[in-house]
Amino acid sequence: MKRALTTLTTMASVIILMLTGCSANSSTPEVSESDATATGEEATLNVLAAASLQKSLEEISEEFTAQHPDVTIDFNFAGSATLVHNLDSGSPADILASADELNMDKAEQAHLIDADTRTLFASNTLVGIVPVDNPAQVSNLQEATANGVNLVICAPQVPCGALSQRLAEAVGVNLQPASEEQQVVDVLGKVRSGQADAGLVYATDAGLAPNEVSTFEIEGADEELNYYPIARTANSEHPDVAETFIEFVKSDTGRSILEAHGFTTP
Repeated sequence: MKRALTTLTTMASVIILMLTGCSANSSTPEVSESDATATGEEATLNVLAAASLQKSLEEISEEFTAQHPDVTIDFNFAGSATLVHNLDSGSPADILASADELNMDKAEQAHLIDADTRTLFASNTLVGIVPVDNPAQVSNLQEATANGVNLVICAPQVPCGALSQRLAEAVGVNLQPASEEQQVVDVLGKVRSGQADAGLVYATDAGLAPNEVSTFEIEGADEELNYYPIARTANSEHPDVAETFIEFVKSDTGRSILEAHGFTTP
């Protein structure tokens, strides 16, 4: 009888241990890819951003990665229309930051972004620029379009170019540029190098070369701003990290950096 009880007790102990082990295993949570960053796994965010955002977003990313050392941010800066085209063509990206709402609308209509994460984070003003010595003696938009003046603007499909056309039409000026560039930084480059007598760029870009170009105001520019939206892409490999970065761009730290580079808060 004693032997039988001992056998039963041993069997019961084995069964209890087996059940306890199963319970422990079943309660162990699986770590998803989106949680991996929080547990120390490295993540690389691919960010497609308008060229006019380069200096400010690079500075913001330095602050962000200092607080999130496991995250690396790779930027691709270009004109907004080019960014949307590249995204539609399959370029890997976690975040899209456009220099206008029209191109972000196109991305949303093509289901390239998560519309719920779309938000405005900055705005920009258009100004005229001339070389510091101003050889053509240009001081306003009318003079910039006079015969013999080598004017450079952004192409119409680029946000800077579309805004240039709207402001010119509002004051009855017909723009006849010597060239149309795909990026606003290229307009700045031609004026600062002396290849052009005048150009139309964002105030933030003019601020990149204060010793090489002078600015003039464009009538109505303060009332006709370009707004910058940002959103997580629909196929982001790190959606949680991407949204964390977007929130950081909108934070007090991000806002102060944007304002230091000449952007305004929408």
